[in-house]
Amino acid sequence: MAFAKRRRARPVGGSRRRKYCYFCKEKIDTVDYKDYNMLRRFMSERAKIRSRRTTGACRRHQRQISVAIKRAREMALLPYTNR
Repeated sequence: MAFAKRRRARPVGGSRRRKYCYFCKEKIDTVDYKDYNMLRRFMSERAKIRSRRTTGACRRHQRQISVAIKRAREMALLPYTNR
């Protein structure tokens, strides 16, 4: 017997607004590690780096964000963890 695979129907609950990259919209070329107040937007309450899906950043800027956060942590501008 052959079983046909069924796909789950996606929830119909309205349309989601597409997130746009903050840096592309503001025409910012590079992400600066010294601007730690702006980098806090891209971190969770536990000081973890948020994903592209959550932040809406493009691939290029998300990579720059992660490097900038890691540099700011190394310079003690941002915490590694919050407890």
